[in-house]
Amino acid sequence: MTGIRDELAHEQTVVDVLYARLDELRGAARDRLRRVRRAGAVGTHQNRSERDAFATHYEDRMAQLDAVEDRLAFGRLDLQEGTTRYVGRIGLTDDEHRSLLTDWRAPAAEAFYRATALHPHGVERRRHLVTKGRSVTAVEDEVLDLSADVDTDSLSGEGALLAAMAAGRTGRMSDIVATIQAEQDRIIRSELTGALVVQGGPGTGKTAVALHRAAYLLYAHRRLLERSGVLLVGPSSSFLRYIDQVLPSLGETGVVSTTIADLLPGVRARAHDEGAVAEIKGRLVWREIVRRAVRARERVPATDVRVRVEGHDFVIRRRDIRDAIAHARRAHKPHNAARATFVRDALGRLADQYRDLVGGPLSPEDRASVMEDLRGNRDVRVAINLAWFPITPEKLVEDLFAKPHRLEEAAPELTAADRALLFREPGSPWTESDVPILDEAADLLGEDDSLAQAEARARATERAAEVEYARSVLSSGAAATMIQVDAETLASRFAPTGPRLTTAERAAADRAWTYGHVVVDEAQELSPLAWRMLVRRVPTRSLTIVGDVAQTSSPAGARSWAAHLRPILRDGWRLAELTVSYRTPATVADTAQRVAVAAGLPVSDLRAARDVTGSLTVVGTGRGERGTSSRSVGSTVPDDVVVTEALSLAKEFVGAEAGRVAVVAPAGRVTGLADALTAALPGGLGADEAARLTAQRPEDAQVTVLEPRETKGLEFDAVVLVEPAEVAEGSGGTSDLYVAMTRPTQRLVVVHARDLPEGFEQ
Repeated sequence: MTGIRDELAHEQTVVDVLYARLDELRGAARDRLRRVRRAGAVGTHQNRSERDAFATHYEDRMAQLDAVEDRLAFGRLDLQEGTTRYVGRIGLTDDEHRSLLTDWRAPAAEAFYRATALHPHGVERRRHLVTKGRSVTAVEDEVLDLSADVDTDSLSGEGALLAAMAAGRTGRMSDIVATIQAEQDRIIRSELTGALVVQGGPGTGKTAVALHRAAYLLYAHRRLLERSGVLLVGPSSSFLRYIDQVLPSLGETGVVSTTIADLLPGVRARAHDEGAVAEIKGRLVWREIVRRAVRARERVPATDVRVRVEGHDFVIRRRDIRDAIAHARRAHKPHNAARATFVRDALGRLADQYRDLVGGPLSPEDRASVMEDLRGNRDVRVAINLAWFPITPEKLVEDLFAKPHRLEEAAPELTAADRALLFREPGSPWTESDVPILDEAADLLGEDDSLAQAEARARATERAAEVEYARSVLSSGAAATMIQVDAETLASRFAPTGPRLTTAERAAADRAWTYGHVVVDEAQELSPLAWRMLVRRVPTRSLTIVGDVAQTSSPAGARSWAAHLRPILRDGWRLAELTVSYRTPATVADTAQRVAVAAGLPVSDLRAARDVTGSLTVVGTGRGERGTSSRSVGSTVPDDVVVTEALSLAKEFVGAEAGRVAVVAPAGRVTGLADALTAALPGGLGADEAARLTAQRPEDAQVTVLEPRETKGLEFDAVVLVEPAEVAEGSGGTSDLYVAMTRPTQRLVVVHARDLPEGFEQ
């Protein structure tokens, strides 16, 4: 015991030094930011830009230093060469640039994750530091060189990994930087180029690996990726809230996190398509459907159109419009951008008619004047717009769904039944499945730059006025003796300066932005068209794709990575597999595997790292044993049985700061069970405690009711699973059941009245 106390005291001294250095760096960054802000927005435009750049740099640095407060240092390596190296969230050096703490992503830290007794990588002992706040509470040692002189009295505890899995859930995902395992580390540090597909069953740490890989790539390829950024795509906004602290805690704050529904700037897709509709909208055939829909907005009039302008008769001839359309298309620009070419060509042909009317050539100035008069005529504008109409992606796609003749014209590949399923009224909310179609339309349509041109003209006029005002100031006698600048510089000082946007902020607002790397979690849910949308944003095809094809619930999603990705990525992808489940107790994991295999799901090889006594309990309500009468299909578990089990688990697992219990039920029962549970909580746990447990958003509450789809990517201490057979009959099938069964880290309670699906019993 004396030896352990001495070791703790020694490590506390080291940790104190590290936190003191962290505080010193924070203070320095804060002082520098204060000085930059105090300087104010003065000087030339370049000076102001430099000031904004420095301010942003110091703000980012402060955010990084604040984010690594918890568990700043978590590891130590005693090397065979006789030196000691501490590993933590970021790298720290002293004033003389001597290393105090090694960043976990640095090559020097690899041995912390990869060293084994068989391959020690020069390590005698690996130590895990267990901290709470800034205090060292325990150490966990692994001796890798048994011939080394190591004090074995300090070896104790259950190990950092198992301790982390036994800890209560908090509603926010924790990083695994202190407990990364060797197979995970190899994936995290895999090369940047190409698409890396990480396949793994439930609980193997796919999400954590994806996030740590993003942090590692930003560290290892900083110069490349900080200019273009990294895009992280998750399955839902609740999932993004669940993981939102992981990357900052790893020292990274510049990643754009979004969902497919929110990936297109200016579009809010909050509705969902079910079943066949989602599958139809996810097909790659929409590339051609949208292309035809765009072409249909470039059309030759049925007859020649006669117009009268300034006393002269003109004919907008069908052949002229056809030739102008062909000329504009040869520019290979998007529809709205090419419209300027079409309009110029069409007006030019009308100007030629005016030339013939007056019987002589036109000077360039006269020709431009004639074309401007023609452009200003209402009848001419109407005829030209009908031939080549500027249109937004939203209007184009809405017309396809709301006007059957538009969809029939553009989509001959779809059956009449398919087209009928897609019909909806104008003004209907956008769905997540619509977003890739809208993006396809945006790519083919481009921007209508008429508004941008008008804004540019307005800015030029405003700038000219500012310069003229500056000249008047400089021309005054008093000002001439005091101000030694020219009018342009003075006008620049009048102009307001807004905040300088980060790379992540600029990327999130720009549909055409291309990223250096894209990370996709729960990637098995994406449709082929959604993949096309993502690949458009990463021309280098540098992606990290994590998921499990056995957990696919979307009818448009993947059941095979090869079949799903090859049409998009060809052979530019490679597969890595995670095989160890760290989250799910072995009894629960084995049962879930049997159910999945019995249903024919493409499950991966999976072995659980641990088991928990009593981790699986099955509660039947009278008619649910396998082999009973089929009349049990009409039975259902009463709400009070579910609530009783949930309250029992809450009393056992939920504490003041941690612990989460979820009731996972078929979609149709979620609202009723949530109301019943909310009503029962005050009597079951006490009013004050119940208010604390349920006052947050549903996905954050410590006791909550969710449908299977909402639990994807999340984890809980305990789960009450309601009617597995009914879950398996839902839109996500047995995949949803597989997901629901593998969410708990400690206990799964199954309550049922209907027969259990095949595989529950050995």
